[in-house]
Amino acid sequence: MDRTFLSLSRQIGEALLGQHWQISTAESCTGGWLARCITDVPGSSEWFGSGYVTYSNEAKQKMLGVPAGYFTGAEAPGAVSAETVTAMAEGALKASGAQFAVATSGIAGPGGGSAAKPVGTVWVAWAWSLDGGRTVESFAQVQRFPGDRQAVRKQTVGAALEGMLRQIKAQLAGRSGQPQ
Repeated sequence: MDRTFLSLSRQIGEALLGQHWQISTAESCTGGWLARCITDVPGSSEWFGSGYVTYSNEAKQKMLGVPAGYFTGAEAPGAVSAETVTAMAEGALKASGAQFAVATSGIAGPGGGSAAKPVGTVWVAWAWSLDGGRTVESFAQVQRFPGDRQAVRKQTVGAALEGMLRQIKAQLAGRSGQPQ
């Protein structure tokens, strides 16, 4: 386990535990790596209840409620898009009952890229609701990570954990909005 990931996961857990909040993950390109980082922290069951590995588009639809229209047709945003990753994060919130969720979807390679979405293109979304799900806020961010499949996935995990920690800290400070 990467020491940085373990440190970030511990900090996330400490912040969540102090408020009796929970986090959920919704992963595509990271294939469960985020959930693994979180559950490597002893006692994480106090603040992590569920993770969803939704590698296929069908799984994204069935498990997280991502609209089928995001995947079909010339105008569809596709699996690697702000729309899809935001729907994944918001779907994980709804399905889990957690207060925070993080979602990843990207093209880790070596194939699968295009001119519009080259290998290394990754979307990460963070969603949160602190009022029992009545109001959900979310933010998505695109990255283009260099390197091979392992490097892209590792950078995605780091960005997802760092962004989640920033958002939790923002909520603790009484601010709302995008991770900085």
